[in-house]
Amino acid sequence: MSATMQLDIVSAEGLIFSGKVDRFFALAANGEVGILPHHTQLISILKPGEVRVVAGDETSCFYVSGGVLEIQPDVATILADTAIRAKDLDEAAAKEAMDRAKEAMDNAKSDLDVTRAQTALAEAVAQMAILGRFRDQLSKQGLMH
Repeated sequence: MSATMQLDIVSAEGLIFSGKVDRFFALAANGEVGILPHHTQLISILKPGEVRVVAGDETSCFYVSGGVLEIQPDVATILADTAIRAKDLDEAAAKEAMDRAKEAMDNAKSDLDVTRAQTALAEAVAQMAILGRFRDQLSKQGLMH
């Protein structure tokens, strides 16, 4: 049996995922990180994006709006304002959010408005990318036509 570690993904709404995993990947401030059991202790800011979790033969994907990743010897915790399972993402809502963010950037009156619009756009783009990969994965498994 290979080594595993405990992973908890927590959003403002509550616990989204909790379980033993072989490894996981997340988008940290300086790029994607891959975390294996017995990883050195770490605290990192997360960007909006995908968290891929591998447990045995199963891979689960989640969207996080950013947040904090904390690695302890046998436990990893992701704290995010928003965390959603890839299968629960709403494509229409993500497209609408992208359109609103682009419009907000065009109408921005201050640097703060631009920053907020850029953040909203990054979140919507990340959701759309995850939806695309999730759809491709289902298609390869023959679960989507």
